[in-house]
Amino acid sequence: MSIVSKDRLPGETAMSDQQMIAEAERALGDIAKVREGVGRVIFGQEAVVERALIAVLAGGHALLVGVPGLAKTKLVETLGVVLGLDARRIQFTPDLMPSDILGSEVMEQNEKGKRSFRFLPGPIFSQLLMADEINRASPRTQSALLQAMQEYHVTVAGQRYDLPSPFHVLATQNPLEQEGTYPLPEAQLDRFLMQVDILYPELEAERRILLETTGIEEAEARNVLSAERLKEIQMLIRRMPVPESVVDAILQLVRTARPGIGNPDTDRHVAWGPGPRASQALTLCARARALYDGRLAPSVDDIRALAEPVLQHRMALTFAARAEGMSVRDVIRHLVKALDG
Repeated sequence: MSIVSKDRLPGETAMSDQQMIAEAERALGDIAKVREGVGRVIFGQEAVVERALIAVLAGGHALLVGVPGLAKTKLVETLGVVLGLDARRIQFTPDLMPSDILGSEVMEQNEKGKRSFRFLPGPIFSQLLMADEINRASPRTQSALLQAMQEYHVTVAGQRYDLPSPFHVLATQNPLEQEGTYPLPEAQLDRFLMQVDILYPELEAERRILLETTGIEEAEARNVLSAERLKEIQMLIRRMPVPESVVDAILQLVRTARPGIGNPDTDRHVAWGPGPRASQALTLCARARALYDGRLAPSVDDIRALAEPVLQHRMALTFAARAEGMSVRDVIRHLVKALDG
């Protein structure tokens, strides 16, 4: 498959085509190893694996939504091992406190009797943080992740502490209809590049799950990449050219999803729409998806494929739209069809 594109934005990338091709081919080989490594443990769910990997390759965070038992936690654990990241897990519960995530200061006394405070870092100081069932904790605790997800550092007792690099949050969430859950604040939802919905597996995938996970031996994930190599691939993705047609498609999609811009259907159905972070997320994820598929530049097809996971958690419907039985996905599908026109 060709990975060369002649379309570039003005002033974008000084890297030669030959060098870009060489780096891309090397990255394609590494990504293929990662896909194979994840596929040893996670059966079926190709779209879920693809979107989770795209979020990481794009350097961002992802929210995995689905009912219990669909291997959300297993997927995150597997990604940590395969990608060679220092991974930690936080099980969110109603009594979890912000200090349980960020860490806290403790008072120590030396042999001379002098007392001082020492910071004990919490589990957020990792390269891949699994926030398991994030919506089971109170909004106060959920917001403890907000600064870290956006600014890649935390502040405790007025002191700044930088997080490791790379830093990714892959949070799992149960559907809000389940008892004992709290909706995530809109500001925190906006920090996730994508919301990845996990559905029930297909028949053959579930058959394989039954046969391969109930015996004596079970497939285990193996490391195939290092954190430093992952950072190199992430930088390569940021250097990939973006054709003007793709930029226009992103702007059209995101802007028509906002009420008050002039789209009558959006004005009637959408209470509030996506901000500029949605455009940034679509650009990064489209680049990552292109490389994931063996292309050096994204296309409008990437925007169509990524519209739902990137936009659905950044929009809210009006009461009238909900009363009509509409969903955010219905609105997004309608907006995507307009790209063809």
